[in-house]
Amino acid sequence: MPPMASEISLTAEKDAVRRIMDGSGLASDGVLIVHSAFRHFSRHGLRAEAFIEALIDEIPGGTLLMPVMTWRTVTIENPEFDEIKTKSETGVLSEIFRTRYATARSIHPTHSTAAWGKLAEYFTKDHQRGVTPCPPHSPFGKLGEFDGHILMLGVGLETCTAIHCWEEQIAPDYYIRPLSEAVIYDCRDRHGQIHKVRARRHQRLNRDFPKFAATLRRQGKYREGAIGNGSWQSCKFADLQNTVLAALKEDPKATVTDIV
Repeated sequence: MPPMASEISLTAEKDAVRRIMDGSGLASDGVLIVHSAFRHFSRHGLRAEAFIEALIDEIPGGTLLMPVMTWRTVTIENPEFDEIKTKSETGVLSEIFRTRYATARSIHPTHSTAAWGKLAEYFTKDHQRGVTPCPPHSPFGKLGEFDGHILMLGVGLETCTAIHCWEEQIAPDYYIRPLSEAVIYDCRDRHGQIHKVRARRHQRLNRDFPKFAATLRRQGKYREGAIGNGSWQSCKFADLQNTVLAALKEDPKATVTDIV
């Protein structure tokens, strides 16, 4: 029997995801966080919705996360965040995921994350309890509790928000604006409850996150490839964590570069 039209339409996206995930070691009940700039994949004929569905198919018993951050629109001048209405600023894939697939979103004015799957509620709850963008109980911090994987589509480690967790852990006063500059934001959850969230913002520093990829490559712990003109990169969360923490412990300014 020939495949149904819907099955045909998903073939390219499923093949692309399988190529990316092959050999990653990600379990069907694993945790995957995806950072993306999907335009090059779209130009290759891949569709965002089908790509998300193919990712979900890879981890039917797991959890899929995407940052849906809002630091440009939720500001000191506009200190209001709405879990349902505030749009993601981190690419079309994350916005489609947030609005059509995710079942939960963390409550945070600048660094929220959307989630689907078994641990969606666990990953997204409590983010608003911290005064920094990426505290240990944020979705980015909780990745360390699991054998999580990081996938970057059309982008590299420069987008990897989890690295901020370790900056905050090692040298918070260097990487985050003073507590005296914290702003209280009105954050409305999907049930209409308003959370008064006091939050500090990251300092504007010239960072060089991609340099950590070189270390992981030398260790054989960094995977990368291309589909058409769209590049992808991936690694295990624990491997990146070990690499970045070691560098920060040696030099608390290890993520910063003097190159503008």
